[in-house]
Amino acid sequence: MDFENRTAIVTGAGSGMGLLASQKLAEGGAKVVLVDVNGTAAEAAVASIRGSGGEATASVTDVRDYQQVKAAVALALATYGSADILINSAGGAAQRVFGCTETWKDLDVAIIDWGLDVNLRGALYFCHAVIGHMMEQGKGVIINMGSVEGVTGSYAVEYGAAKAGLIGLTKSLALYGAPHGIRACCVSPGPVLTRPAMANMETRLGRAAEPIEIVDLILYLCSDKAAFITGQNYTIDGGRSLGGP
Repeated sequence: MDFENRTAIVTGAGSGMGLLASQKLAEGGAKVVLVDVNGTAAEAAVASIRGSGGEATASVTDVRDYQQVKAAVALALATYGSADILINSAGGAAQRVFGCTETWKDLDVAIIDWGLDVNLRGALYFCHAVIGHMMEQGKGVIINMGSVEGVTGSYAVEYGAAKAGLIGLTKSLALYGAPHGIRACCVSPGPVLTRPAMANMETRLGRAAEPIEIVDLILYLCSDKAAFITGQNYTIDGGRSLGGP
């Protein structure tokens, strides 16, 4: 798919599907701003993309801080002159990230706040910071990275709530942006082999997804091939959300 003359901002781009999406967008000709709180990882990813002939720059950004979010969008505009694609990939289950073993009712509220802020508020912040520029351009694509647990619910309660919130955010953005040529979609994966433990999560197809299987869908939705698609949530979970025995 052709992404020539387009600038993509990708959060959580230092690792996992955010990194892979950034690499594939650059291969397709996009100029990519890789946003991550881990500056070392972001810079290493940029060096790799540039080494392969792509155009990329890094932005060390905590998505929970709106001033840092605005600075990342300003960097994209100053460096490449546009903001055509936004992929909100930053996120994670707070209890796993912080190694919490207690049940949710006993969880420190600071951990809950982190989960809500990184998984939902950060995406909303980036959408707010970029949509005005997309309106001026008369075009833009926003992809929010949800989760099957935003569809089915989750024992990680704030994580399921945040991911469900991304579906509502996506639909609202689609309504708000449509008169200005802006599309918004949500991609909600089941288990993905970005870390070994994912292989133990059951799906109807009997396996976890390879990261490229998720990224291929993201790239399609970002491309002109999906020009008539907006406001939808795409569950790509190997049948995990089907229920039944």
